[in-house]
Amino acid sequence: MASAAENGVKPVRRPRAVLDAAERREEIIQTARALYEEKGLSHTTIQDIANRMGVARSLFYHYFPDKDAVTAAVLDAYVEDYLEALHYWNENRRRGDIEHALRTITHLLRTALFEKDSFRTALASRENSALYIDFINRVAEQTAHYLIDTTVRDYQQLHEVRIDHLYETFYVLIVGMISYTRRHPEVPDEVVCDLIAQTLHMDRSLPHTT
Repeated sequence: MASAAENGVKPVRRPRAVLDAAERREEIIQTARALYEEKGLSHTTIQDIANRMGVARSLFYHYFPDKDAVTAAVLDAYVEDYLEALHYWNENRRRGDIEHALRTITHLLRTALFEKDSFRTALASRENSALYIDFINRVAEQTAHYLIDTTVRDYQQLHEVRIDHLYETFYVLIVGMISYTRRHPEVPDEVVCDLIAQTLHMDRSLPHTT
């Protein structure tokens, strides 16, 4: 059967799906994130994002004033992914098993925050040090609040919490552990577990006590 082109009929191009403002904004964020992971932050331009989406560059500026704004939104998406993984970790903890909780939170720290891609590598560079610090601060702030509202609450049902200034202690611990394990990726999980437990004065005297 002859095609439309062979019959001299110009094919009809299907229009792009009509998205509402929130969906279009999310599309821009996800496109930027994909390009950052493929090419790196500094090698991705606003025109690259528009080209990947198949839209005019002006559409980008309708939702974001500049590249820094969409990069901040990409950071928010990374933080949301991490918090989702943290929620899954908390839901699957073995109630009363401190050692399992320490081992699995250490694994989460290594995999969720230090996955290798161009964007994460770019974040750790001197050029983007301010962005990296912002990312770590967001992770620490939201993780501290989440753990205090969930894991610490469960721990208190079985043990005395022997630290003051809960939020501040967790915040400093999280920032410190992220920085230390990034600087020393070879550190054994057992050492990371010990550092967390010692900083929080956790009761590890019994095999199942969290």
